[in-house]
Amino acid sequence: MSVIDKTILFVKQQLENAEGGHDWFHIERVYKNALRIAQEEACDLTVVKLGALLHDIADSKFHDGDETVGPKTARTFLESEKVDEATIVHVINIIENISFKGGNFEKKFCSIELEIVQDADRLDAIGAIGIARCFNYGGFKNRALYNPAIQPKLNMTKEEYKNSDSPTLNHFYEKLLLLKDKMNTPTGKKLAEARHQYMESFLSQFYAEWEGEK
Repeated sequence: MSVIDKTILFVKQQLENAEGGHDWFHIERVYKNALRIAQEEACDLTVVKLGALLHDIADSKFHDGDETVGPKTARTFLESEKVDEATIVHVINIIENISFKGGNFEKKFCSIELEIVQDADRLDAIGAIGIARCFNYGGFKNRALYNPAIQPKLNMTKEEYKNSDSPTLNHFYEKLLLLKDKMNTPTGKKLAEARHQYMESFLSQFYAEWEGEK
Protein backbone atom coordinates (compact mmCIF):
# COMPACT_ATOMS: atom_id res chain seq x y z
CA MET A 1 0.00 0.00 0.00
CA SER A 2 1.35 3.43 -0.94
CA VAL A 3 1.94 6.20 1.58
CA ILE A 4 -0.94 8.13 0.00
CA ASP A 5 -3.32 5.21 0.50
CA LYS A 6 -2.14 4.85 4.10
CA THR A 7 -2.61 8.57 4.65
CA ILE A 8 -6.18 8.37 3.34
CA LEU A 9 -6.97 5.56 5.79
CA PHE A 10 -5.34 7.48 8.65
CA VAL A 11 -7.28 10.67 7.92
CA LYS A 12 -10.58 8.81 7.60
CA GLN A 13 -9.97 7.25 11.01
CA GLN A 14 -8.91 10.51 12.66
CA LEU A 15 -11.90 12.46 11.34
CA GLU A 16 -14.51 9.76 11.81
CA ASN A 17 -16.57 11.89 14.23
CA ALA A 18 -15.63 15.34 12.93
CA GLU A 19 -18.05 18.23 12.40
CA GLY A 20 -19.71 17.94 8.98
CA GLY A 21 -17.84 20.80 7.36
CA HIS A 22 -14.43 19.56 8.46
CA ASP A 23 -14.83 15.81 8.03
CA TRP A 24 -13.29 13.29 5.62
CA PHE A 25 -15.53 14.46 2.79
CA HIS A 26 -14.11 17.99 3.13
CA ILE A 27 -10.63 16.51 2.89
CA GLU A 28 -11.62 14.42 -0.13
CA ARG A 29 -13.03 17.46 -1.95
CA VAL A 30 -9.90 19.50 -1.21
CA TYR A 31 -7.78 16.58 -2.41
CA LYS A 32 -9.69 16.46 -5.70
CA ASN A 33 -9.49 20.24 -6.11
CA ALA A 34 -5.74 20.12 -5.46
CA LEU A 35 -5.18 17.40 -8.06
CA ARG A 36 -7.16 19.42 -10.59
CA ILE A 37 -5.13 22.56 -9.97
CA ALA A 38 -1.83 20.63 -9.87
CA GLN A 39 -2.40 19.46 -13.45
CA GLU A 40 -1.71 23.02 -14.57
CA GLU A 41 1.33 23.67 -12.36
CA ALA A 42 4.89 22.36 -12.12
CA CYS A 43 4.92 20.96 -8.60
CA ASP A 44 5.87 18.10 -6.29
CA LEU A 45 2.68 16.05 -6.56
CA THR A 46 3.48 13.94 -3.50
CA VAL A 47 3.73 17.05 -1.33
CA VAL A 48 0.48 18.39 -2.80
CA LYS A 49 -1.32 15.11 -2.07
CA LEU A 50 -0.01 14.80 1.48
CA GLY A 51 -0.61 18.49 2.17
CA ALA A 52 -4.20 18.28 0.97
CA LEU A 53 -4.90 15.11 2.92
CA LEU A 54 -3.34 16.34 6.18
CA HIS A 55 -4.13 20.07 6.08
CA ASP A 56 -7.06 19.73 8.53
CA ILE A 57 -5.96 16.66 10.45
CA ALA A 58 -6.50 18.55 13.73
CA ASP A 59 -8.10 21.93 13.03
CA SER A 60 -7.35 24.30 15.92
CA LYS A 61 -11.06 25.30 16.06
CA PHE A 62 -11.76 21.88 17.54
CA HIS A 63 -8.71 21.78 19.82
CA ASP A 64 -9.25 24.86 22.00
CA GLY A 65 -7.40 27.05 19.52
CA ASP A 66 -4.19 25.04 19.79
CA GLU A 67 -2.46 25.38 16.40
CA THR A 68 0.30 22.90 17.28
CA VAL A 69 -1.87 19.78 17.36
CA GLY A 70 -2.25 19.47 13.58
CA PRO A 71 1.45 19.75 12.72
CA LYS A 72 2.39 17.37 15.56
CA THR A 73 -0.18 14.79 14.49
CA ALA A 74 0.93 15.00 10.87
CA ARG A 75 4.62 14.70 11.74
CA THR A 76 4.08 11.70 13.99
CA PHE A 77 2.15 9.92 11.25
CA LEU A 78 4.57 10.78 8.43
CA GLU A 79 7.58 9.75 10.50
CA SER A 80 5.88 6.42 11.25
CA GLU A 81 5.59 5.91 7.48
CA LYS A 82 9.30 6.71 6.99
CA VAL A 83 8.57 9.76 4.80
CA ASP A 84 11.74 11.77 4.14
CA GLU A 85 12.37 14.79 6.36
CA ALA A 86 12.27 17.36 3.54
CA THR A 87 8.79 16.23 2.54
CA ILE A 88 7.62 16.22 6.17
CA VAL A 89 8.87 19.77 6.71
CA HIS A 90 7.17 20.94 3.52
CA VAL A 91 3.84 19.35 4.51
CA ILE A 92 4.09 20.86 8.01
CA ASN A 93 4.69 24.28 6.47
CA ILE A 94 1.55 23.86 4.37
CA ILE A 95 -0.50 22.96 7.46
CA GLU A 96 0.86 25.94 9.40
CA ASN A 97 0.33 28.50 6.65
CA ILE A 98 -2.84 27.43 4.85
CA SER A 99 -5.45 29.00 7.11
CA PHE A 100 -7.31 32.27 6.44
CA LYS A 101 -7.06 33.53 10.06
CA GLY A 102 -9.03 36.70 9.41
CA GLY A 103 -7.22 37.53 6.17
CA ASN A 104 -4.46 39.46 7.93
CA PHE A 105 -2.20 36.49 8.55
CA GLU A 106 1.21 36.90 6.96
CA LYS A 107 2.46 33.63 5.55
CA LYS A 108 5.92 32.66 6.79
CA PHE A 109 6.43 30.14 4.02
CA CYS A 110 5.85 30.12 0.27
CA SER A 111 5.78 27.34 -2.32
CA ILE A 112 3.68 26.41 -5.32
CA GLU A 113 2.53 23.34 -3.40
CA LEU A 114 1.18 25.53 -0.58
CA GLU A 115 -0.51 27.79 -3.13
CA ILE A 116 -2.20 24.79 -4.77
CA VAL A 117 -3.46 23.27 -1.52
CA GLN A 118 -4.53 26.67 -0.19
CA ASP A 119 -6.55 27.36 -3.35
CA ALA A 120 -8.09 23.89 -3.15
CA ASP A 121 -9.10 24.48 0.47
CA ARG A 122 -10.50 27.93 -0.26
CA LEU A 123 -12.56 26.61 -3.16
CA ASP A 124 -14.31 24.30 -0.70
CA ALA A 125 -15.17 27.34 1.43
CA ILE A 126 -17.11 29.09 -1.34
CA GLY A 127 -19.91 28.27 -3.78
CA ALA A 128 -22.74 25.88 -2.93
CA ILE A 129 -20.53 23.67 -0.76
CA GLY A 130 -19.12 26.71 1.00
CA ILE A 131 -22.60 27.95 1.84
CA ALA A 132 -23.59 24.54 3.19
CA ARG A 133 -20.42 24.29 5.28
CA CYS A 134 -20.85 27.81 6.61
CA PHE A 135 -24.35 27.20 7.92
CA ASN A 136 -23.46 23.73 9.17
CA TYR A 137 -20.69 25.19 11.33
CA GLY A 138 -22.94 28.03 12.46
CA GLY A 139 -25.47 25.46 13.63
CA PHE A 140 -22.71 23.46 15.30
CA LYS A 141 -21.80 26.61 17.27
CA ASN A 142 -25.47 27.54 17.83
CA ARG A 143 -25.09 30.90 16.10
CA ALA A 144 -27.91 33.04 14.74
CA LEU A 145 -28.51 32.76 11.00
CA TYR A 146 -28.62 36.53 10.59
CA ASN A 147 -29.15 39.61 12.71
CA PRO A 148 -29.44 42.93 10.85
CA ALA A 149 -28.37 44.77 14.01
CA ILE A 150 -24.98 43.02 14.10
CA GLN A 151 -22.72 44.22 11.30
CA PRO A 152 -19.83 42.17 9.90
CA LYS A 153 -16.38 43.02 11.26
CA LEU A 154 -13.85 43.54 8.52
CA ASN A 155 -10.06 43.54 8.95
CA MET A 156 -10.20 41.54 12.17
CA THR A 157 -7.01 40.50 13.87
CA LYS A 158 -6.21 36.81 14.00
CA GLU A 159 -7.42 36.59 17.61
CA GLU A 160 -10.63 38.54 16.90
CA TYR A 161 -11.36 36.22 13.98
CA LYS A 162 -10.76 33.09 16.05
CA ASN A 163 -13.01 34.31 18.88
CA SER A 164 -15.83 35.73 16.77
CA ASP A 165 -19.35 34.46 17.47
CA SER A 166 -21.20 36.71 15.04
CA PRO A 167 -24.24 35.49 13.03
CA THR A 168 -23.47 33.00 10.28
CA LEU A 169 -24.35 35.36 7.44
CA ASN A 170 -21.66 37.80 8.62
CA HIS A 171 -19.06 35.16 7.79
CA PHE A 172 -19.76 35.70 4.11
CA TYR A 173 -18.43 39.25 4.41
CA GLU A 174 -15.71 38.43 6.92
CA LYS A 175 -14.25 35.61 4.83
CA LEU A 176 -16.11 33.86 2.01
CA LEU A 177 -16.62 36.82 -0.32
CA LEU A 178 -12.97 37.82 0.15
CA LEU A 179 -11.50 34.53 -1.03
CA LYS A 180 -11.98 35.04 -4.78
CA ASP A 181 -9.39 37.82 -4.78
CA LYS A 182 -6.99 35.83 -2.59
CA MET A 183 -6.60 32.84 -4.90
CA ASN A 184 -3.03 32.03 -5.93
CA THR A 185 -3.15 30.04 -9.16
CA PRO A 186 -4.79 30.75 -12.55
CA THR A 187 -6.93 27.61 -12.24
CA GLY A 188 -7.94 28.48 -8.70
CA LYS A 189 -8.93 31.99 -9.75
CA LYS A 190 -11.01 30.69 -12.65
CA LEU A 191 -12.86 28.15 -10.52
CA ALA A 192 -13.45 30.71 -7.78
CA GLU A 193 -15.23 33.14 -10.11
CA ALA A 194 -18.27 30.93 -10.70
CA ARG A 195 -18.50 29.92 -7.04
CA HIS A 196 -18.30 33.56 -5.98
CA GLN A 197 -21.14 34.52 -8.31
CA TYR A 198 -23.25 31.71 -6.88
CA MET A 199 -22.78 33.13 -3.36
CA GLU A 200 -23.73 36.61 -4.55
CA SER A 201 -26.96 35.20 -6.01
CA PHE A 202 -27.66 33.31 -2.79
CA LEU A 203 -27.27 36.46 -0.70
CA SER A 204 -29.61 38.43 -2.96
CA GLN A 205 -32.24 35.71 -2.61
CA PHE A 206 -31.66 35.45 1.16
CA TYR A 207 -32.22 39.16 1.79
CA ALA A 208 -35.29 39.23 -0.46
CA GLU A 209 -36.84 36.32 1.42
CA TRP A 210 -35.87 37.86 4.77
CA GLU A 211 -37.79 41.01 3.86
CA GLY A 212 -40.72 39.05 2.47
CA GLU A 213 -40.14 40.32 -1.06
CA LYS A 214 -39.97 36.88 -2.73
